[in-house]
Amino acid sequence: MEQSRRNEGEENAPVKVTGDAESSEALEALVLDVLDGDKAEDIIAIDLRGKSSVTDAMVIASGRSARHVGAVADHLMTALKESGRSPRVEGLPACDWVLIDAGDVVVHLFRPEVRTFYNLEKLWSVEPEPAKSKH
Repeated sequence: MEQSRRNEGEENAPVKVTGDAESSEALEALVLDVLDGDKAEDIIAIDLRGKSSVTDAMVIASGRSARHVGAVADHLMTALKESGRSPRVEGLPACDWVLIDAGDVVVHLFRPEVRTFYNLEKLWSVEPEPAKSKH
């Protein structure tokens, strides 16, 4: 049950999302289970269906330290690979902010200070105000 795939030679190409709503929900459940099991903190799942063409859900979580963020990211990558997915990861060397793109679900793992600074929850949960006419 593959969620994303790339053609041969497309290492840096965008992920092609091929899943349906049911498999997207199963992927989100897997991500949330791994994060909970690894004691990630302040886990938030944001439903982006209809708001973004990039992904169906975004999961944001914190680790207690850079080492904890790295360990959680490593365990999540292993679980995703064992489930037949090919996730992409950015930010593992520093472990301040690790992004894991699993296709239908994008995961952001932060150290608490970095999460507060970027405040992605606010960015994705605020409804845009209608444009005002100049007349």
